[in-house]
Amino acid sequence: MKDIALSRSSAELIAQPFTDHSELFRALAAEQPDKLAIADEERSISWGELDALVERIAARLQAEGVGKSNAVAIVGLNSIAYGAVFLAAIRTGAAAAPLTTSASSDALTAMLRDSGSRHLFADPAIEMELPAGVERISLHALDDWLPPESTRATPVEVGPEDPFNIIYSSGTTGTPKGIVQSHQMRWNYLARAGVYDRSAVTLLSTPLYSNTTLVSFLPCLGFGGSVVLMKKFDPIGFLELSERYRVTHTMLVPAQYRRLMALPEFDRFDLSSYRLKFCTSAPFAPELKRDILNRWPGGLIEFYGMTEGGASCVLVAHEFPDKLHTVGRVAPNSEMKLIDEEGNEVPPGGVGEVVGRGPMMMSGYKGREDATRATEWFDQDGRRFIRHGDVGRFDEDGFLILMDRTKDMIISGGFNIYPSDLEAVLAAQPGVVEAAVVGVPHPDWGETPVGFVVLAEGADRDAVLAGANAKLGKTQRLSALHIVDQLPRSAIDKVLKRELRERLAAR
Repeated sequence: MKDIALSRSSAELIAQPFTDHSELFRALAAEQPDKLAIADEERSISWGELDALVERIAARLQAEGVGKSNAVAIVGLNSIAYGAVFLAAIRTGAAAAPLTTSASSDALTAMLRDSGSRHLFADPAIEMELPAGVERISLHALDDWLPPESTRATPVEVGPEDPFNIIYSSGTTGTPKGIVQSHQMRWNYLARAGVYDRSAVTLLSTPLYSNTTLVSFLPCLGFGGSVVLMKKFDPIGFLELSERYRVTHTMLVPAQYRRLMALPEFDRFDLSSYRLKFCTSAPFAPELKRDILNRWPGGLIEFYGMTEGGASCVLVAHEFPDKLHTVGRVAPNSEMKLIDEEGNEVPPGGVGEVVGRGPMMMSGYKGREDATRATEWFDQDGRRFIRHGDVGRFDEDGFLILMDRTKDMIISGGFNIYPSDLEAVLAAQPGVVEAAVVGVPHPDWGETPVGFVVLAEGADRDAVLAGANAKLGKTQRLSALHIVDQLPRSAIDKVLKRELRERLAAR
C-alpha cells in the first residue's frame, strides 16, 4: 500500500469531492500538533497526541487482523478514549460500530453479534454477554492494551462506498437494525459543515453512538477545531464548561435546552463566545426556540433529517423568527416530496408522508434487505428516496411543518388524528409541564386517543382533560388522561410512545 499520509494539506483535502477522514486528520495533526483536539472531564489531548493514540490503537487492531470488511464495536460514555477508538477503527478500514448504552444486556449482545465485530471496547460498568470469539477491552485501561509508543498503523485506502460506521436504530426491544453509512455519506456531512473553523470549540453532551452527536463531532474536528465531551449532561456543568473553554458551538436536543433555559442561574453565565447552537432529533417547541434566541448569544439552527439519510431541512431560526413552528426549508442538494398512502405525490399544500433523497443516504440496514426495501420509495424516474416516517406539509414559503410520525398517526372512525395537534392543546392547559398522546384500540372506532401528562404541583387532572377536550374537535377528544412523573425518552430526547402503549396494554 502506498504511504498516503501528509501528501496534501488539510485545506486541499477539505475541498475534494471525497477524502478519507484519516488522511485529513493526519494532515491536521501535522499542521497543528500542539492545539487542543479533544477534552473530556478528566483530561485533554492535543492534535499530535490524538494522532499518535489513534495510530497505536489502529496498529494493534491491524495486528489482530482487523481491516476492511470488519467492524469495531464501542459502548460507553463519552470520553477521549471512546473518540480515539472510533477514529482508529476508521483508520484500519473497518467500520466503527458504536452501541447504545441505554440498551438492555440482551439487546447489546444482539447488536454486537449483528455487527460482526471481534473486538468490543467498553466501559467497565457495561454488563453484557460476549459472543464466542469476541475480545473485550476496557476503555478505562486502554494503555494496558496498546502497543509501544510511536507504533504506526499501515495506511489503508478506502473507497467512497466502503462502510464508515454502523449506527443501531433501536436498542430496547426487537431485532436491532444496523444503519450502514458509507465513507462518502459521512464525508458529505463533514464537507458541508463550513460553519466550523480552527477556532471552533464545540461542547457535546449527547452520546457518541448517536448520529446527532457525530454530525458535530466529526465536522468540528475535520475543520481543525476542538471538541469538549461531557460524559452525561447536567445543566450547571454544561454552562461551566461553556465559560471555561469559551465554547463557540454546541449540539443539544430540546430536553436539554428546556433544562438549561429553566435554570434560575442561566443568565449569570457568560455565553458571549457562542456563535451557533444546533438542535435536532425531537420536536422543538416554538416558544423554546424564541426564548433561546432572546437570551442566549449566537444563532440557532434546527436540523430535520434521519440517521438513515434522505433529505434534510434547515431552519436558521435567527433569520426566520416568524417560522419557528416549522423545521425549515429543504437543504441545498436535497429533494423532498410528500406522498399519500398509495405512494402517490400529494398536490401542493397537501399533507403527506415525507420522502427524501440527497447527498446523505444510508447504504442500507446491515443484513436486512427486506427492511431496507421497506424504507425506500422510487419516483417515476426510478430515483431512490428514503421514507422519513413523518407526516407533514409545506407552507406557502416552502417551510416544512411536521405533523407526526406515520406510525403514531391515529385513525379513529375513519378520521386521521395527528397526536401533535392534541399534544399542543394539552401543553397549553394550565399546570401541564409535558404531554404526549398515543392511540389505543377501541371496539367501535378502531382507535381512540389517550393522553399522558406531567403536571405541575397543584394541577388537577380532570380540569386539564376537560379544558383540552373543550378545545378539540369531536373526533379528536381524549378518551382518558394519565398522570406520569416523566415521559419515557431516549438518550436523544425522543418520546418513547411504544412504552406508553405498552403501559396501557399491561393494565
